[in-house]
Amino acid sequence: MRDRDRIMHQAKAFRRLAGKTQVFVAPTRDHYRTRLSHTLEVTQIARTIARALALNEDLVEAIGLAHDLGHAPFGHAGEEGLDEAYRAHGGGFHHARHSLRVVDRLEREGQGLNLTWEVRNGIVSHSKGRADLAIDPATGADDDRLQGSPATAEAGVVRVADRIAYLCHDIDDALRAGVMVLDDLPADALATLGRTHSQRVATMVHDVVAASAPEPGGIHFSPRIAATTDALKEYLFDHVYLDATAANADRDRIKALLADLFARFMANPTAVPWPLADLDPANATDRARAVTDYLAGMTDRFARETYLALALPRAWEGQGG
Repeated sequence: MRDRDRIMHQAKAFRRLAGKTQVFVAPTRDHYRTRLSHTLEVTQIARTIARALALNEDLVEAIGLAHDLGHAPFGHAGEEGLDEAYRAHGGGFHHARHSLRVVDRLEREGQGLNLTWEVRNGIVSHSKGRADLAIDPATGADDDRLQGSPATAEAGVVRVADRIAYLCHDIDDALRAGVMVLDDLPADALATLGRTHSQRVATMVHDVVAASAPEPGGIHFSPRIAATTDALKEYLFDHVYLDATAANADRDRIKALLADLFARFMANPTAVPWPLADLDPANATDRARAVTDYLAGMTDRFARETYLALALPRAWEGQGG
């Protein structure tokens, strides 16, 4: 309960999720998902699964609320652009790692939220298939060893709930946007999971509950549903997330915007907030770290406004035509 309350009431990054894109950049309608609506959907799905398996719902809720706090602006394109910009300076960006950095180092002016090890582990291990930081439960120290699976059943629940949520609601948003029609989806996925949003969510949730055991490493889909969701995820990456004609038609411009801001702030570190006393603006490595922290924390709107303010000439006031 304490961790959940700190995330919801003290974390500025939690409030900023409302201004960050889930998939569709700068949507013109009000009903597309944001990182905040995604977070709430993940948390609700995770609590449903946890209750059915008699797991710790409070732990699941805290992990769910915090799992995406480190996401960059502008969805997948923003994460890709920030990763490329930071890699040019010896770093690299992944939202799960950065979410842990947000709660450990950046919130409360560098004090962090002092969350429990179990919540921190769930945050950094929620993204399947990527190199996640392992956390030593005795010391809380992080290292670069790969961690193949979450250390608690509750963390496993959030990881699978995240997959259910983004697969289902990203389809919903893509259909609403006219990026695809329902029958563009793999026929086997429609036959197995259902033709409506609610059917797909219910099928996946029921499958996880039936196939899982309430223990670390025991939370998973059945082999059939796992294969179906893998195929669905591959389809969405090819035809929605990374398709230049679909949701990320502006991907190159977004990446250019972030690269431009990164270069400007590297050249002018006094324009960047420095909440961490152990980072030295005169040190290029520290400067790149601080610039990454700053850009990752921006909402879509603030990133656009910052770019326009820095890159475009200011309009002269009081000039006659």
